Amino acid sequence: MSKQYSHPDTVCIHAGKTGLNPHGALATPLYQTSTFVFDSAEQGAARFAGEEPGYIYTRLGNPTTRELELKVAALEGMEDAAATATGMGAVAAATMAFLQQGDHLIASKAIYGCSFALFNHQFARYGIEVSFVDMTDHEAIKQALQANTKMIFAETPINPTLTVLDLDFIGRFAKQHRLVSVIDNTFLTPLLQKPADYGIDLILHSATKYLNGHGDVVAGIIVGSTEHITQIKLTTLKDMGATISPHDAWLIIRGLKTLSVRMERHCQNAQKVAEFLEAHPAVGQVYYPGLKSHPGYKFIGKQMKAAGGVLAFELKGSLDDGRYFINQCKLFSLAVSLGDAESLIQHPASMTHSPYSAEERQMAGISDGLIRISVGLEHVEDLIADLTQALSLMQQKQQRSPLSL
Repeated sequence: MSKQYSHPDTVCIHAGKTGLNPHGALATPLYQTSTFVFDSAEQGAARFAGEEPGYIYTRLGNPTTRELELKVAALEGMEDAAATATGMGAVAAATMAFLQQGDHLIASKAIYGCSFALFNHQFARYGIEVSFVDMTDHEAIKQALQANTKMIFAETPINPTLTVLDLDFIGRFAKQHRLVSVIDNTFLTPLLQKPADYGIDLILHSATKYLNGHGDVVAGIIVGSTEHITQIKLTTLKDMGATISPHDAWLIIRGLKTLSVRMERHCQNAQKVAEFLEAHPAVGQVYYPGLKSHPGYKFIGKQMKAAGGVLAFELKGSLDDGRYFINQCKLFSLAVSLGDAESLIQHPASMTHSPYSAEERQMAGISDGLIRISVGLEHVEDLIADLTQALSLMQQKQQRSPLSL
């Protein structure tokens, strides 16, 4: 493990360096290779047998990837990490390494659409039972427990409703019942929330998002104990092959150097945008934990250092009004994903959470009128001006067609 530093801003830049830098380059070397040459047949055999450290094949490990893994592990305050080709690669590898036919998983009723599809549609094919529960209701979690329950999985804040869950309760519940606890920490990053502080076993990130921060990588990462990460790497990650490209790992290492300053601006901008939307007469409700009106506000300064850069809101109008509003935005890019320098806007029901049926979306609290924004790094006055003109045009449309209300 890399030298320990006192502040996460420094960890983002300096942690994880492996020392494999023979020419003294300041930037992390990119080992863009599929395989590694052995000095002898005996050395190759020893590495395959685990008797000698060293690299064999990039699907099994790579020096550039290793620096990324150690850096994120240090940020999360955990022992080790496994980088994956996508965020869903992380979800699949982390869960399937510990679940088998006949096991039971407790999952939050509102999670990312593809995580839901994996659990609800694919796991059933392999005899893994899943209960989706409202994890703000601690009694509901307790009632979902079965003799064959092996794992509990959640996001907090939840995508896209921004509901905040109590990590202290989830961690204690999991330890009490010997469950593997898994938390997706993508929305907040280790700089704003550290699930390990609450006893969580595995922490996931879509590294596509804030960890990279520049919209040019698809990747994931799993963080946990050495024992858990070793099991994941030697089973599901190795055999299913969802390992990260060294070049993508290199790009994320570069992105992490500015994570702290980026998150500060994301949070500042999102807070001002949320306050603007909450005061606007065309907006019905805003979901952002940084607002005092949000139930998750009580976790700010405790479980969460800040509320992050993602918010959601409901317009006063029809689904057609919402689509019209989105189409009028000029500075906000109509795109899924989050955590980029650019501000993004999307419609969860028809986009990121379309794997849910209409009934499942209703149960998860994802209405047809919900709009999600990833607030970027532009000047906040420009962002608010763009929202202002789009809302004004929507209101004018409603006045021309009053039945849309």
